[in-house]
Amino acid sequence: MSRAHQYHQPNAPNSYPDDPDSDIEIDLQELGPRADHEGGQLAHQSQGRNNNGRGDHDGPIPLRNLRSGVYRSAGRRTRRFETNSTDTNTEAAADFHQEAGREDSSESYNVGDATPLLNDDTQVQTPRGRSGWFGRRFLLPSYFSKRSGYVNIDANDGSLEEKQKLGVPRSISVGQYPPPRFPPNAVSNAKYTPWGFLPRTLYNEFSFFINMYFLLVSLSQVIPQLRIGVLWSYIVPLALVLTLTLGKEAYDDIARRRRDGEANKEPYTILRLRDNSKDPRPRKNGRAKAMKSRKKLVNTSHHRLDAIVEEEEDVGQNDVVLSNIEVDEIRIRSRDLKVGDVVKLGKGQRVPADLVILQSHTTESATSIVASVGKDIARSMSASSLGELKVETSTSTSITASEQVAMPENLQPVSDGSVIGETFIRTDQLDGETDWKLRLASPLTQTLDPREFTRLTIIAGKPARAVNEFLGKVELSPRTATHFDQGTALDQGQIPVSTTTLTAPLTIDNTAWANTVVASSTTILAVVVYTGAQTRQALSTSSSRSKVGLLELEINNLTKILCILTLTLSAVLVGIQSFYTKPDRKWYVSVTRFLILFSTIIPLSLRVNLDLAKSVYAWFIERDHQMPGAVVRTSTIPEDLGRIEYLLSDKTGTLTQNEMDLRKIHVGTVSYANEAMEEVASYVRQGFSNPPSIDSQQAMLVTPSSLLNTTSAAGTTTRTRREIGSRVRDVVLALALCHNVTPTSEEENGHTITTYQASSPDEIAIVRWTESVGLRVIHRDRHSIALQSVDSGRIAVRVRILDVFPFTSDGKRMGIIVQFLQGAESSASASTELGEIWFYQKGADTVMTTIVAANDWLDEETANMAREGLRTLVVGRRKLSALQYADFTSSYKEASMTLQSRDANMAQIIKSHLENNLELLGVTGVEDKLQDNVKSSLELLRNAGIKIWMLTGDKVETARCVAISSKLVSRAQHIHTITSLHTASRASPTAASDTLSLLAANPDSTALLIDGDSLSYLLTNYRHAFISLAVLLPAVIACRCSPTQKADVALLIRSHTKKRIACVGDGGNDVSMIQAADVGVGIVGKEGRQASLAADFSITQFHHLTKLLLWHGRNSYKRSAKLAQFVIHRGLLISVCQTVYSIATHYEPNALFRDWLLIGYSTVYTQFSVFSLVLDRDVDEALANLYPELYKELTPGTSLSYRTFFVWLFVSIYQGTLIQYLSEYLVGSATDGRLLAVSFSALVINELVMVAMSVTTWHWIMIASILGTAALYVGTVPFLGSYFDLAFVWTWGFVWRVAAILAVSLIPPYVIRVVGRTLRPPSYRKVRGV
Repeated sequence: MSRAHQYHQPNAPNSYPDDPDSDIEIDLQELGPRADHEGGQLAHQSQGRNNNGRGDHDGPIPLRNLRSGVYRSAGRRTRRFETNSTDTNTEAAADFHQEAGREDSSESYNVGDATPLLNDDTQVQTPRGRSGWFGRRFLLPSYFSKRSGYVNIDANDGSLEEKQKLGVPRSISVGQYPPPRFPPNAVSNAKYTPWGFLPRTLYNEFSFFINMYFLLVSLSQVIPQLRIGVLWSYIVPLALVLTLTLGKEAYDDIARRRRDGEANKEPYTILRLRDNSKDPRPRKNGRAKAMKSRKKLVNTSHHRLDAIVEEEEDVGQNDVVLSNIEVDEIRIRSRDLKVGDVVKLGKGQRVPADLVILQSHTTESATSIVASVGKDIARSMSASSLGELKVETSTSTSITASEQVAMPENLQPVSDGSVIGETFIRTDQLDGETDWKLRLASPLTQTLDPREFTRLTIIAGKPARAVNEFLGKVELSPRTATHFDQGTALDQGQIPVSTTTLTAPLTIDNTAWANTVVASSTTILAVVVYTGAQTRQALSTSSSRSKVGLLELEINNLTKILCILTLTLSAVLVGIQSFYTKPDRKWYVSVTRFLILFSTIIPLSLRVNLDLAKSVYAWFIERDHQMPGAVVRTSTIPEDLGRIEYLLSDKTGTLTQNEMDLRKIHVGTVSYANEAMEEVASYVRQGFSNPPSIDSQQAMLVTPSSLLNTTSAAGTTTRTRREIGSRVRDVVLALALCHNVTPTSEEENGHTITTYQASSPDEIAIVRWTESVGLRVIHRDRHSIALQSVDSGRIAVRVRILDVFPFTSDGKRMGIIVQFLQGAESSASASTELGEIWFYQKGADTVMTTIVAANDWLDEETANMAREGLRTLVVGRRKLSALQYADFTSSYKEASMTLQSRDANMAQIIKSHLENNLELLGVTGVEDKLQDNVKSSLELLRNAGIKIWMLTGDKVETARCVAISSKLVSRAQHIHTITSLHTASRASPTAASDTLSLLAANPDSTALLIDGDSLSYLLTNYRHAFISLAVLLPAVIACRCSPTQKADVALLIRSHTKKRIACVGDGGNDVSMIQAADVGVGIVGKEGRQASLAADFSITQFHHLTKLLLWHGRNSYKRSAKLAQFVIHRGLLISVCQTVYSIATHYEPNALFRDWLLIGYSTVYTQFSVFSLVLDRDVDEALANLYPELYKELTPGTSLSYRTFFVWLFVSIYQGTLIQYLSEYLVGSATDGRLLAVSFSALVINELVMVAMSVTTWHWIMIASILGTAALYVGTVPFLGSYFDLAFVWTWGFVWRVAAILAVSLIPPYVIRVVGRTLRPPSYRKVRGV
C-alpha cells in the first residue's frame, strides 16, 4: 500500500523474484571496493595497495570480462576511474557524430562490457617496453601474459562459471560515442545471411530424399557404363528444380529484408553534444557526415581494442569545457542509433531501443528542451541541482548532495509532474499487458541542463530477457574548475565547484524497453543502453527457422516407398535375366542402369509443381478482396493452413481492440445500461450543477452530506426516486474520485481537449463515463482532485488526498482516503475549509464481497455481468471521523516501520481500520471491445474441429471476461481456474495432483484458466500429465504468460501431439510464439508490425483468419494433394511402360523413351493440364463457411494418405501395363517406330483424359489447358520423325489402335469411380446435393 504522496509510484524496486540464479539480485556493495565517505564526499582513493602495485583482491570482487584478450592497462584504468569516467573525454563529448572517424577521437573509454560495476581503485603499474607493446597489439591470452595488470582467478575468487553467471555490466558515457563492440540497432526477420544462404538452402533441399536421389542419378551419368541417353536430360531438370526453389526462397527473404528496412529507417531525433571549441566552424550536412564518420570508425583496419587502449592513454588530459558545448537536434535512422545516444521521444512514438530515461517533461514545458539551454552557464549551476539536490524519499524526507552518494533504493521523486519526470508507456507489444506503465526519470538527471549530460555515466547490468527487471545506477561526476572558461561566474565566486560524485540507483521504473510506446503527452530524453540483438525484445524472440509443410514431409515418405519399389523391381529384373541369359554386364551395373531407367517413378518435377502451386495459392490469398492487406511471407507452407488442429491466440489487439467502455452500472435496485444512462446524467445534473450561494457569487462545493439534501427543482419526486438518485450520485462521485487517472490538455485542430492518462485502460473508461454523465475530472495531482460539472462548467467538488492504496494483482482492489473541501468554489477563498473524510474503495467482486456490508444482490448481479463478459468492479465507501483517521495513520505508520512481515502488517492495519462493513454503492460492468466478428469466427473455428488456446500476459480476471464475451468458452462449459498453484503446493504437496484429477473428471465440457506461475510449475513437475490432459480440453486460457512461455507452450503441443498448430498475435511479445508454430499468423497491430513481419501470413483482422483457414487453407491442401497424386501417377505410368518393354527385350536395361520424349512427356505434353488442377474446388466459399465440418475431415490427411497412394499405384500399374502390352501386341514389333508412336500417344492422351475425369468444378483455364495441350501434341508430331514412323501415324490403323488401348485403359477406372461415389458419396457431394 502507498501513502498519499505515493499514489502514482510503482512498487518498491526491491521486489524481485526469489531466484537464486538470478543475476539481478546482485548486492552492489559486494561487487567492488567500497567508497570511503569522509565529510559527505566520495573519496576515490585506493585501499590496501602493496608495494609492487598489485591491488588487494581478498576483499570484494569486481566483475570483469574474463574473455582472453580484453584486458587493459591497469595503470590507465586507474586514471580513468579517478577522473570519474566522464570529465576527460574531450573528443567524444565534443562531437561524437562528427569526429568519430578520426583515430584521436576514439576515447569513449568507459563504454563496454568489461567495465567493473563499481569503480576499481586498485592501481597496477604497467610494464613498458616490448612485452607491453606486443601484448597490446597481438592480444595474448592471459595464460601467456606476465603483465601485472591482469586478473588472476584463484580459489578465493570462485569458479569461472560462477563469474560468468553473474554477467558483465557495462558503463556508458552519456552522449559520447562508444567503441564498436555493441550490435547495431537493426530489426531483422530474415532467415538467411548473404554468406549462409546457399549452404543452408542447399542443405534443406538435399535433405529431401527426392532431390538427393536425382542428384545421385545425375552424377551417375558421368560414368560411361551407366550413361543412358544424353547427359543434359538428367542435369537440366535437377538444376531447374534447384533454381526455382532457391529463387523463391531468395525472393521471400529479400522481401523480409525490405520490410525490415522500412522499420530500420524510421527516423528519430537525438541530441548531439558538440564541443564548439574543437571546431568552431558551422557544420553542414551533419547527419550524413555523422553517419559517414560512424561507418569509418566501425570499418577501421586496426583492431577495435587498440582504439580502447589508445583512448585510455589520453584519459585525464582533456577536460570538457562546458560553456563550449552545444546541443543540437539531429534526425537519424533507427538502425543508426548507438549505445550512449540521447534520444528524444514524444507521445505515440515507438521506443527504438532499450533506454534509460534521463528527463521527462510535459508537452507544454518541453516544446524546446534544447533551445531553452541558456547561454549563461551559471544558470545551470544553482544550488538546487548541485549543492542542495533534494530528492524526496518514501518517508517524505530530503537529502542533500552529500548524502546522495548512498542514496536509498526506494528513491521517490518530488511532487510536480514536470519535476518528477514521470511518463506513461504502453507495453502490450512487449509483454501483452494492457495496463499503462508509469516510468520515472531519475531525480539526479531530471533537472540537469542537457549540456551536462556529458558528466553522466550509466552503469547497467548485462543484457537479459527479464522485461520486468533491471538493476543499474547513474553517476554524475563532479564539476571542476576546468569545466569553465576564465572570466565566468566561477572566477567571481558565484558558482561553487563540486568535488562530489552523485549517485542514484536505476530500476525498471527508469527504463523504456524497445517496442514499447510513449503513451502520455510528454517529451522524454533517454539514453540508449542496449541495442539490436541485446534488447529485451530481441532476447525474448526466437530466431527464424525454415518451415517445411506437412504435405512435403508426407510426400518425402512416399518417395522413399517409390525408391524401395524401384530398387526391388530392378533387382527382380536382373535376377530373372540371369536365369535366361548370360548377362554381358556386372549385376550391379545392370541394377544401377535399371534404377536410372526407372528414375521417373520418383518424379523430380513433383517439387517444381508443388512450389509453383504454392505461389499460385499465395497469389489467391494476397488478392482476396475480402482480406485486404493480406500478405504471404512464407510461401512454402500454404497447405498447412488446411491441417490446423490447435490455434494459439493472443488476446490484446488480436481478439480485443484494447478499448474499454463502461456498459452497465447497478446500484442495488436499478440497473442502467445503453439509453438508460440518460437518466443517470439527469441525476448528476441535479446534484452537481450547483447554483451560486446566497452569500457569495461563487457556487458552493459539493460533499457527500450535501448530496443527501439534494432534491429536484419541482420537489415533486417520490421518496423512492430520491433515494435512487442519491445512490446514483454517490456511486458516480466515488468513481470520479477513486482512481489513479491524471487529466491532461491537448491541442487538436485548434481546440483544447482533455485526455486522460493512467496505468489501466479500465480506469480511463470509468473516468470517461463519469464525464459522459456530467462529472469531469478537471485536475489531479498528488495532493488534490477537482471535479467539474459538465453542465455548468464550474468546479463542483474539491478534495484533498490523504492516502492512496494502489491496485495490486494480489489485492485486486484499490482505495483512497480523501477529505472534502467545503465552502465556496474557489480554492483560494477564505470560506473554503476542510470537511468530511471518506474512504472509497473499488475492486473485484471476489475480494469485495467480504469487505462490504451484508446484502442480498451483489453475488447475483456480478454473476449476471460476468455471463455477459463484462469486467465487474464493486464500489464501496466508509466515512471516517478525524479521530478514526488519526488512529489509522498512527497504526499504519508504526506497521510501515517494522522490519519483519511489513507488508502483511500494513495490510492487516488497513483491513482492521478501513476494510470492513463498507457501504455498498454499486457495481460497474466494463466491456473490453472485441475485434469485428470475433464471436462468429471463434464459433466457426471451433465447429471446424480446431481447439483454441488463448495465451495472454494480462490479468486473470481480464482473460476470463474476454473468454466469456468472445464465446471462446461456451455457456455449457465450466471454467476450471488454477492460480497460485506453486504457493498452494508448498502448503499441500498433493495440491497439483488433486487439481489435475478434478480437471480430468470431465474434460469435454471443461475449459481451463491458468496463470503463468501455475503453468510453469505444472510444466516443470507434471509436464506429461498436464499436457496430456490439456490437449483434450476444448479451450485453454493461460494468463500472465511471458513471451518465452508462449513459445514453450507452442513447442510442447507440437512435440506432444504431432499435430499442426497455428499461432496468431499482433504484438512484439507474440513473435516467439509465432515463430515456434507450424503456421504463424500476424495481425497488423495499432502500435507496430513486429508480429506481422515475423509471421508466415499477415492479416489485418482476426476474422480474416477463418477465411484463411477454412477456404484458402482447405483449397490449398486439397489441390496440392490432387496435384501430387497426378504427378506421381504420371511418373509411375511411364516407368511401368519401361518395365514391360524391358521384359519384352529379354530384361535388357535399355531405354524405351529417350531424350525429348522422356522430357517432353513430363513437361509440355502433360504439365499444363496437370497443373491446372490447382484451380479445382469441390465446394464454393459459402458452403465451406456453412459447413465448417468439411475442414475437420482434412486434418487427418485423408486427401493424400497411404491408402490413396496405393490406389493410385495400382491404377498406374494397370494402365501402364495395358498401354505398353497392347501396343506391342497390336503393333507386333518391339523395336519399330510404330510402337513408340502408339504407346507414347496413348500415354499422353490417357493422362489428359484422366485429368478431365478428376475435375470437380471446371474453370475455363482448365479447359483451355487440356485442349491446348492436345493440340500442341498433334502439332509437334511432324517434328518427331526421329522417334516415330510418321507415315504410320497418319493412317487409320494408328488411330484405331490408340483408341482401343485408351478404351481398355480408361473405362474400367471411370466405372469404378462412379460406382464408388454412388455407394459412398464424399461429404462435399452431400452438401452440394449431387
